[in-house]
Amino acid sequence: MLDDLALFVCIVENGSLNAAAAKLDMPAATLTRRLQKLEQALGCRLLHRSARRLIPTGEGWQYFERCRPLLASLQQATASLDAELNRPAGTVRVLAPITLAGIMYRDAWASFLARYPEIQLELRLANEREDLLTQGADLALRVGELDDPLFGQRLLGWGHTTLVASPDYLARHPVLRAPNDLSGHTLLMAEPLTSWRLQHESSGERMTIQPDGPVRLRVNDMQLAIEMAVAGQGILYCPLRAAEAALADDRLRNPLPGWRGISLPVYALWPPQRTLPARVRVLLDHLLAYSAGSERLI
Repeated sequence: MLDDLALFVCIVENGSLNAAAAKLDMPAATLTRRLQKLEQALGCRLLHRSARRLIPTGEGWQYFERCRPLLASLQQATASLDAELNRPAGTVRVLAPITLAGIMYRDAWASFLARYPEIQLELRLANEREDLLTQGADLALRVGELDDPLFGQRLLGWGHTTLVASPDYLARHPVLRAPNDLSGHTLLMAEPLTSWRLQHESSGERMTIQPDGPVRLRVNDMQLAIEMAVAGQGILYCPLRAAEAALADDRLRNPLPGWRGISLPVYALWPPQRTLPARVRVLLDHLLAYSAGSERLI
């Protein structure tokens, strides 16, 4: 009925069926049929028909005067929504783990803000998986496999993990030959990596270690955990990207040669909806390009 109402308003504003049909690019016969359908639905005649003009009845004038501002308001709201959906502007709220956002995607936020000056980013960083709908977020970054197929998702890349320890720590403690030897060592645990998942480089054998040795430090800040590892306080399981600088200058080493941490998928996730607003879509595209165009996650 809403479309037919818009046709009726157009007829009254243009004064005749032919003029309205021309403006709407619609056959006059179709317009007449739609008008008759509207009158039947309302149970009253809206227009007096003459050879030259269509003049609203009393009920038609009332209907026209009440409905025209409603249609104008609806058209304005539709135009505003269309602009919001299709123009990259406004606020984008993102949930992400602390290390992933602060280390692996640090440069991505800066380049995105520089490229889209009309977009404001709200980054809520936490290692716990917060609910997108409860937090009113537009996008979330997740590490590990996803378990909710109803949400939209795209694989951004892979985050590799590793064991690290300082040369000083390794010199003072027994040599590790297998993952099970970790139980005899002092460990540092950085949340959310509380399960240490390792793979043998030659055989492909996989092991998951739930550290049960003395955990010297448990912290939800990866950078602090790495600094403690560099200071010789224990063995740490962490993202390779977060430790690469200390590995490159030999402040940290892999304490278990032949074994490496497994690769974890990194996803972008968004609430179920048909179309992403432009402000969210361009951020997703930017993160995809950032991940694909470099080895930052490796």
